[in-house]
Amino acid sequence: MTRINTPLLRGTSVGEFAAAVGITPANVAVLKNGRAKAVRFTTLDAICRVLGCEVGDVLRHVPDDTAAS
Repeated sequence: MTRINTPLLRGTSVGEFAAAVGITPANVAVLKNGRAKAVRFTTLDAICRVLGCEVGDVLRHVPDDTAAS
């Protein structure tokens, strides 16, 4: 499973971050809580622009506990 690296968002209010990225505060909450099923490339690009980081800094892979070994 791929997750958003939420520590990057610390120090910024949800409203400010949402406005800077161009998404709703509700969608920021979905990203932070790991409930997002998909992220548009344009949104990912905006997140990287606002945070001044690379895609690999935003996304992280978390092994799925239900995966077959």
